[in-house]
Parts: sequence; structure tokens; C-alpha cells
Amino acid sequence: QGPSPPIAQFGRAASSRKSLGAILGRSDTPECVYYNSSWEKERTNRSGIEPCYGDKDKRLHCFATWKNTSGTIEIVKQGCWLDDVNCYDSSECVETKESPDVFFCCCEGNMCNDKFLYSPDTQAVQSKSSYTRSSNSPGPVATSNPFSQKPQLFNTLLYSLVPIMGIAAIILFSFWMYRHHKLAYPPVLVPTQDPLGPHTPPSPIMGQKPLQLIEIKARGRFGCVWKAQLLNDYVAVKVFPIQDKLSWQNEYEIYSLTGMKHENLLHFIGVEKRGNNMDIDLWLITAYHDNGSLTDYLKANVVSWNELCHISQTLARGLAYLHEDIPGLKDGHKPAVAHRDMKSKNVLLKNNLTACIADFGLALKFEAGKSAGDTHGQVGTRRYMAPEVLEGAINFQRDSFLRIDMYAMGLVLWELTARCTAADGPVDEYTLPFEEEVGQHPSLEDMQEVVVHKKLRPCLRECWQKHIGLVMLCETIEECWDHEAEARLSAGCVEERIIQMQRQTNIIAPEEIVTVVTMVTNVDFPPKESSL
Repeated sequence: QGPSPPIAQFGRAASSRKSLGAILGRSDTPECVYYNSSWEKERTNRSGIEPCYGDKDKRLHCFATWKNTSGTIEIVKQGCWLDDVNCYDSSECVETKESPDVFFCCCEGNMCNDKFLYSPDTQAVQSKSSYTRSSNSPGPVATSNPFSQKPQLFNTLLYSLVPIMGIAAIILFSFWMYRHHKLAYPPVLVPTQDPLGPHTPPSPIMGQKPLQLIEIKARGRFGCVWKAQLLNDYVAVKVFPIQDKLSWQNEYEIYSLTGMKHENLLHFIGVEKRGNNMDIDLWLITAYHDNGSLTDYLKANVVSWNELCHISQTLARGLAYLHEDIPGLKDGHKPAVAHRDMKSKNVLLKNNLTACIADFGLALKFEAGKSAGDTHGQVGTRRYMAPEVLEGAINFQRDSFLRIDMYAMGLVLWELTARCTAADGPVDEYTLPFEEEVGQHPSLEDMQEVVVHKKLRPCLRECWQKHIGLVMLCETIEECWDHEAEARLSAGCVEERIIQMQRQTNIIAPEEIVTVVTMVTNVDFPPKESSL
């Protein structure tokens, strides 16, 4: 086989237009060539011209993605691209990466993606200066090599010493990295079975579509969460450093379980590894929600009675589904799953304020005939730890872990109630559970003193007792965070109670609620153990 030419050019002849931006030294990009190879599946146009729109202070570009299969060029997508520093002042659409699986390039200028080039950095200079294509020859013709005139001794020394020095440098660097890594991180048990093993390709969605990180939206114990763009859609990318591989792997495995697609669980898109050698980041890609977490939303907004009911009900529905063992699904058996880090920060709100549960890095699945194993019980966020977790007195059975989630859910419902406008009186500023007692960064000892020894819980305000719905909700909250784990409600029972609670308040006109509340003394709730 002869060598393939280092520079390949594909596409149609482009018409050259100069705009005012080009005259001023900056190319405008009013339009781009548009093409979508998945137009039937995504129900879009197949090809045409796409007008580019964006903020006035942002720059617009064109992009192209394609594949080279045995010399056959297959265009994947072409269109407009958002402000990207990698595309600035590039009048040609050129891919410079060495042998990518999917080629990607971007450029500035009207219809500049009509032609696209492949010119890897390592060969770019040699390609343009050392190769020419003859009209009579199908392959590249190389010019003479100036190094061929050097003395033979120089060549011998060069070829002998360089590999030896390179090997020595690699050994020294590897030893330094080993020492540095060993000191920086305690040893962890990495499973021998990699969820993205050598024979498993990357997520099919990620493999063909360019993913562009935009801004960091949150930072947590296991990394940071980015808002990113996947073609025309926004997604969330959770980036884990390599030392947190176990958390990334656990979350990926939980999302991959049968039956984990549910309206009230965060929608999972795919996973990826980025980087090489020791500089590896692990990506987990999910749906993106503008409202962010319940914590973020409650800091900036109060909620009405109907909004409180909707958020609470959809949260309870999601947790009930997560906890449920469902053997009869079409795709197989969905095991029961305990979240183990339930808190308002891990509840996201969709645009219509529907709740969905996120962050399964500590989640634990329960399969028939298998024990929980050597699971460490004292995990999660200290502020939301149940009394038995703080005491280190956990019964390592499925129901015990589910009841730990229910304690934390009681605290989340309290956070919602504290920002509700239904009761007479002012609505307090948002505070975390137990913030008045232990501040914003409590130690394990602080939480043990408050929750275990003093048996304190967040304050249920007196004015809430004047609203019939809040009276019922307060009773539900108290039964969720009961000191005795066996006395706590199940998530399914909480969902049923909230439905009944909303139905009860809808019977009474809003202006009558305050006066009638003292007359309601006998409300029949569903039984506590509806799913546990």
C-alpha cells in the first residue's frame, strides 16, 4: 500500500463572499452549509443553508464532522457553531488532530464549511512543503531530503543515543509519577472489569457528535458539573478525576440497570473517557435542566401551595420507583436501589418544576439472594444522615437503607415547606436543615450531638398549623424523620399522602382554609408501609 496524501480536501466548490466584518479583519458568519446524515431519525431537513444566530457579543462559526471509511468520505453533520476560541480567525475548516475516529473542524466566514480539510499538526509543515501531486501520478511525490547529505557517523550517533535517552527519560518520569500518585492518593480497589472496556466503543451518541463544554454550574465531592452543548441541545457533563473512578463507575452501573428510565430520575445519555495516560478525566453525560437543583431554586424563589404539592409528589414518586423491586419488566428485572445521598442538592427541577433525582455515585442496588457485602454504612452528607447512620448502628438489610433515604426526604420536604407562601405570615429566607443549630459546615460530632443525643429536628413553624394542607404535610414530615427507623413512612406512602392532601385542600376554597383548619381533626391517611 502506498502512503495516503497528508493533506486531503473534500467538499463542493465554495463561493467567495466578503462581508464588512472581513474588511475590518474579522469574518462574519451569517450562513453555513447545513447537512444532517440522521435527518430521518431526528426529523430535520437533510441539507441546505442554515442562518446563524447568536448574542451580539458572541462570535459565530461554521462546523463540519465527517468520517473516512477506507478512503470513502461520509459527511455526518454540517451547520452553525457557537462562540469557540478554537475557531477564531480560521477562514478554512481544518481538522488538525492525528487520526481521529470522527473528524471535526470549525471556521469563521460565510459558508466557510463548504470545504473541509484534514491536515494533522505533526505533518502540516512537511505536507505543504515536501509533497506535490503530479497530474500523471496518483500518489504524493517527495522532494529530496536534506539530511541525506549528513555524514554517516552523525546519523549513527543520532539513531543510537536518542532512543537510549528517550527510554531513560520515560523510566524517570514513570517513577516520579508513581511516587507522586502513591503519596497523593490512598490505595483504592479498582474493579478488574471496566464498564468501558477495550472492546466496548464509546457512547454511540458521543462518538458522532461534537460535545462542547460551556461553563461550570456546580462543584461537588466527586468533581464538577458543566453545562455543555451537544449539537443543538444543552446537556450536563459531570467530570470526575481519575482517582474518583469508583464513584463514576458506580453511577454508570446504576444508570445502566434495567428499568432506570423514569420521568423522575435524571435522564442518562452516556459516558466517556477523556485524556490519556495519567491525565484522564471521566465524563458522565446527562440531561441538562435550567432550574438547577432544588437548593438553588429555593434560594432564589418561594413556592405556592400547588407548586409545593407538585414538587413533593414528583420527588416522592421518583424515590418510590427507585426503591421498588420490579421483576416483570420487558427488558428484565429492575432491582431495588437505595440512593444513600438524598438531599435537596441532588434533586433537579425541570422547567415545569417536576422533580428528578440525580447523583447515584453512592447508590446501592439490592439483588435477590445477594447481600449488601462490605458496604460502608457511614456515607452521604452529614447534615442529612439519619440517627442510626450517625451512631454507626446500621442493619445492613435492604429496608434499613431505604429508611435512611426516607429520613433525608423528610428534611427535603421541610426545606420546601419553609419556602411556601401558603401560610399566613412572612416566608423566611432559605436555610439548610439544622443550619441554626450547627451552621453551614457541621462535623460528624456536631450532628451526633443534635440529632442523636438531643433528638432535635428542624422547627415546624406555628403559622403552618393554620393551613389544613400544611398541617397534613407537617405530620407526614415528622413520620419521615422519626427517630425509630421502622416507624418511618415509605416513599410510596408519602406520594399517596400528598395526593390525598392536595385533593383535601382543593375541596375547600382558599379563603376558607384558615378558618376550617381547626375543625379538621380526623384525616384518614394511607398506611405507613405501602412499599417497604
